Amino acid sequence: MTLSRAELARYVDHTLLKPEATPADVEALIAEGAELGVFSVCVSPSMLPVQTPEGLAVATVCGFPSGKHHSSVKAAEAALSIEQGADEVDMVIDIAAALAGDFDAVEADVAAVRAAVPEGKILKVIIESAALTDDAIVGACRASESAGADFVKTSTGFHPAGGASVHAVELMAQTVGGRLGIKASGGIRDAATALAMIEAGATRLGLSGTRAVLDGTESTDAY
Repeated sequence: MTLSRAELARYVDHTLLKPEATPADVEALIAEGAELGVFSVCVSPSMLPVQTPEGLAVATVCGFPSGKHHSSVKAAEAALSIEQGADEVDMVIDIAAALAGDFDAVEADVAAVRAAVPEGKILKVIIESAALTDDAIVGACRASESAGADFVKTSTGFHPAGGASVHAVELMAQTVGGRLGIKASGGIRDAATALAMIEAGATRLGLSGTRAVLDGTESTDAY
């Protein structure tokens, strides 16, 4: 696999989810995202609506970062975000339900948010893979697919267990078999790691340090 800097940029959700982020910070994120040529910017729902140039999608989060919200609250948050211009919503599951093997509950949670995110808008499901067993990763991915998710995503980037791993991405990709996208997020800080995630099956990357990752491709040389 070889990817140019520009090609790698198109995998990226350029992300700012720190609770102290200001409107000025979000404006800077959008300007940087447009400059770098990323796929989208991802911001907290309270920062919506935002203005982005043509070709730069807007993503947000739901039930973030703990996932310990009522499904109806997650659905309402997602619906408001769509009304305020979000193109994509990254929701967090109830991690304890997955660990307990209650995948019916996981599926119901995702289905509630899917009902609030209309056709043509993207729903990504954050399973917090570093906190799960392999069996729970597989079960959460299957439940997300059954509920109509478009992507499964490794991590919030806020959990003490850690972020994305090549193993988790490979397992997720094997489970959904190309039917869903795979987003690797959390702890991806250099080009080598980003490429490893893509080789493992990631079709999107969540990055907060996007410029440093892209700089690692040695400008426009193939990586």
